[in-house]
Amino acid sequence: MAELRVKTRTPDASGKVLSVTPESAGWKHVGFEMFHLAPGQSLSDATGDREVCLVLVTGTASVTAGGERFAGIGGRKTPFDGKPYSVYVPAESDFTVTAESELELAVCSAPGTGAFPVRLIPPEKVGFEERGQGTNRRLVYNILPDTEPAESLLVVEVITPGGNWSSYPPHKHDRDAFPEETFLEETYYHRLNPPQGFAFQRVYTDARDIDETFAVENGDCVLVPRGYHPVGAPHGYDLYYLNVMAGPTRQWRFKNDPAHEWIVKPKAG
Repeated sequence: MAELRVKTRTPDASGKVLSVTPESAGWKHVGFEMFHLAPGQSLSDATGDREVCLVLVTGTASVTAGGERFAGIGGRKTPFDGKPYSVYVPAESDFTVTAESELELAVCSAPGTGAFPVRLIPPEKVGFEERGQGTNRRLVYNILPDTEPAESLLVVEVITPGGNWSSYPPHKHDRDAFPEETFLEETYYHRLNPPQGFAFQRVYTDARDIDETFAVENGDCVLVPRGYHPVGAPHGYDLYYLNVMAGPTRQWRFKNDPAHEWIVKPKAG
């Protein structure tokens, strides 16, 4: 089994600081890379047989893809500063991202055939919902949900305030049994505010053949090949994570851990 926690590294010549591929993860669908680009630095690539969602985590850039150009997009100083700008790029396309400021760029990918065109996903097109209550509260920004056009990719940002839990009660989506549950591989890219903080993520299965708990730090990525995957943010540190999911059916249908589902069931009486 692949290591489930991937640490950010020093940027290489292309600006890459983190990489998860289907080959490195030992799975079939999700790819996730992070780049740190200096002002004026460009990243050019071809999507091949994969569709891509470019998420501007922080900074400003111009993006060219599929004959379209989106100039001066982005602008967040931190990933905690509101909704992002993103660009959807279909399979069999080229793209170039040129940083106009210090830029943190996420490249999210999954299998595709080129069925949909390039499009800008501006903040006003990003859905928002608040989930949970009490110490189970989190803010969800749906960049590429299953209600928007794509072939495989699902992309979402989540802010979990300090002292709260997220992806909780523990849930899983590792069974190809639509409509009850779908099989979706998933990555969690974590950031913390203030950045010296830490959070906790557990990944475990019913059979406990996977049962790992990580203290995740700023910039860590956790892989969820299957199983439940709750996250906790300690008091004083807000947690951001960027999720990428993909699988054979592009629907998010999950199952809560039966041992903990009572938390969200209506109280009798």
